[in-house]
Amino acid sequence: MKQLYTNFIAILILFSCGKEEQKKEITSCFDSKPIPKAFTSNKNQKENLNISILLDLSDRIDPKKFPKESMEYYERDVEYIQSIAEAFNFHLRIKRINQMNDKIQLFFDPEPKSKKISSVSNRLKFQVDKTTITNELLCKIDSVYHNLPIGIYNQAIADNDFVGSNTWGFFKSKVMDYCIENEFRNILIILTDGYIYHKDLIKKKDNFTSYLIPQYIRSQKLNTQNWSSRIKEKGYGFIPATDDLSNLEILVLGLHPDKQNPYEEDVIRTFWSNWLTTMKVKRFAIKNADLPSDMDKIIKDFILLKR
Repeated sequence: MKQLYTNFIAILILFSCGKEEQKKEITSCFDSKPIPKAFTSNKNQKENLNISILLDLSDRIDPKKFPKESMEYYERDVEYIQSIAEAFNFHLRIKRINQMNDKIQLFFDPEPKSKKISSVSNRLKFQVDKTTITNELLCKIDSVYHNLPIGIYNQAIADNDFVGSNTWGFFKSKVMDYCIENEFRNILIILTDGYIYHKDLIKKKDNFTSYLIPQYIRSQKLNTQNWSSRIKEKGYGFIPATDDLSNLEILVLGLHPDKQNPYEEDVIRTFWSNWLTTMKVKRFAIKNADLPSDMDKIIKDFILLKR
């Protein structure tokens, strides 16, 4: 068994047929991608994964407005998506065939005007079960998630029509229908800088809002060392968009706060943490826009090694 995993001459998938355990070998196209040992003994491999990816295609991805010398933010997103797809692939490769019923999909909100982008997103939706699993399908999922996302970002940047990020609206109207299913382990991964704003969905109730942008943070004097006490005293935060996400795990990736405020990251994390907690999210983590080589393990651990 170890040699099969080490050399990857083939993928060994176990499945049941009647009362007897049988083995089925599928020739692999992943010779260069051995599954780390920690994942091969993963206690969660029997679970049905339902992975959703929500992209923030606001001007945060514009390399002219927010250049990053080491690696552009949209390029980081692309590699984060590749890590997500690899985790999904690892999960399938160590799962018994008769237990397979797993999904991966990608969403935007607001929907981009470009038909090209919408078309690409449809090609990134897969459901894999015991009737559809083949080595060819595994290779196809790997291929499209490694090759198509860059086209989404390139097209969005070329269109130069950034209308904001309607993350709050997605939670309000779509997350329950799109991202949560019974008898699945539901995971939503959000690629965002942490700010939320859409011109057609600006809500405010007392000091709770449906948006968060640097200008608002400065206007509410959350850019000083007493930012935390102000949040507690004034009750700043996001308006809850729904009330029970207890069957959803969320990983937020890509925070890159305004550098003009040394407390900006803390404020963003507090807004998100309080919001997700209030909506009873089962489990969540919030991470910065670090290099993909550093984030790869964090992403795969979150998906494959549930604590």
